[in-house]
Amino acid sequence: MDQNGAMPLYRDEAVVLRTQKLGEADRIVTFLTRERGRVRAVAKGVRKTSSRLGGRVEPFMQVDVQFYEGRSLDVVNQVETIGAYGLGIASDYGRYTAGTAMLETTERLTETEGEPSLQLYLLLVGALRALSAGEHAPALILDAFLLRSLAVAGWAPSFTDCARCGEPGPHRSFTIASGGSVCPPCRPAVATAPHPATLALLAALLSGDWDVADSSEERHRREASGITAAYLQWHLERQVRSLRLVER
Repeated sequence: MDQNGAMPLYRDEAVVLRTQKLGEADRIVTFLTRERGRVRAVAKGVRKTSSRLGGRVEPFMQVDVQFYEGRSLDVVNQVETIGAYGLGIASDYGRYTAGTAMLETTERLTETEGEPSLQLYLLLVGALRALSAGEHAPALILDAFLLRSLAVAGWAPSFTDCARCGEPGPHRSFTIASGGSVCPPCRPAVATAPHPATLALLAALLSGDWDVADSSEERHRREASGITAAYLQWHLERQVRSLRLVER
């Protein structure tokens, strides 16, 4: 509190990642904010039918939020909608499951509250906007988001040059533990050999080449999704549970 006993205010853009019930009428809302990273705050009275906050603090929504700073949890004061992406996402099962996996992954990558992550915030907003509008297949948008979010976190995979020595590729062998494609001299015994078109698709998703991604075959998309999920799990050291529900 300040000298007059009032809790200080701050304002930020945010995406709603998750909500939890609190008491009879409140919710704890987990946000990824533009300036302050992950923030958990209490939305008081939001479960009442008369609440003006209502659907503005539901997952997938991009909002402008004013917070009171609290001792343990901040408190949501005002909310204005920026992007109502939840409407377009929740109406379709494929979009919904892909979006849920994005939100869970984002929360896993921002475990330290109050640590800014502007690149991840912008990446998530762009992915939710594309998902809501149906710009590409939901699984492609999800895999592109996962690969790019890993790159933002410092775990960028290589799908062309050798991940160990940098030898120009493309190379046929691939190993998650080494960071991606590997040349013959660097190839460990446990390396796999994905289809070349799968590696080309993964490279396109990472770089944002949607012409290549949208024209890919379903079998290569499935293989790419498996590699992406395994790469994500390797670096997070745990499963993203919502990935099991995603339509592949």
